[in-house]
Amino acid sequence: MHIAEGFLPPAHAIAWGVASAPFVVHGVRSLSREVRENPESTLLLGASGAFTFVLSALKIPSVTGSCSHPTGTGLGAILFRPPIMAVLGTITLLFQALLLAHGGLTTLGANVFSMAIVGPWAGYAVFRLLRRYDVPLMMAVFFGAFVADLSTYCVTSVQLALAFPDPSSGFLGALGKFGSIFAVTQIPLAVSEGLLTVLVMRLLVQSSKGDLTRLGVFLTRKQARTEKAETEAVAR
Repeated sequence: MHIAEGFLPPAHAIAWGVASAPFVVHGVRSLSREVRENPESTLLLGASGAFTFVLSALKIPSVTGSCSHPTGTGLGAILFRPPIMAVLGTITLLFQALLLAHGGLTTLGANVFSMAIVGPWAGYAVFRLLRRYDVPLMMAVFFGAFVADLSTYCVTSVQLALAFPDPSSGFLGALGKFGSIFAVTQIPLAVSEGLLTVLVMRLLVQSSKGDLTRLGVFLTRKQARTEKAETEAVAR
């Protein structure tokens, strides 16, 4: 869903950049704190960024001026929370624009907003909601990654519809056209990404269970209540 270089009108490109900036700045602070307080997270942070870079580089031609591809942001959002994923996603998009001609510098703000901000927040919200109601971990991971992918494509459709409304039916008509074209490739990609993210999480459970426990990935609502009660008891 990378919007190509120069495809958005300048006013839209600037507006999306301004909208994205506060999230990225907050993410930089969160990332710095995580690395400072937990230096052992560096390897897992790198792996999360690499996962996003590789998956989102697998582009399939779709809407003119954009493309379809997995996003890979659900995994990082689940592990490290959406603010940190905003930074990892921005770095990914910047390197892809510079090295792969995938996306662009003028459209970086729009691409960051859809893939590195909205996608991670939507996916993480679904993951935490499902875990709150004791849904099994891997099922919650699947739907978190699935929603992170689909929400990115929905936002990109909105961005393109705002920039290029239909001459007769306006924004809503354009949104329907962009959304329906994206859906042909994006829904199967979202399912595939959900399954791949589950596979990666299974491997992490086997190899990095301590890190996942520290990051709170395993917590359900009942476990969170128990942990909170134990913390309060120790404090008293």
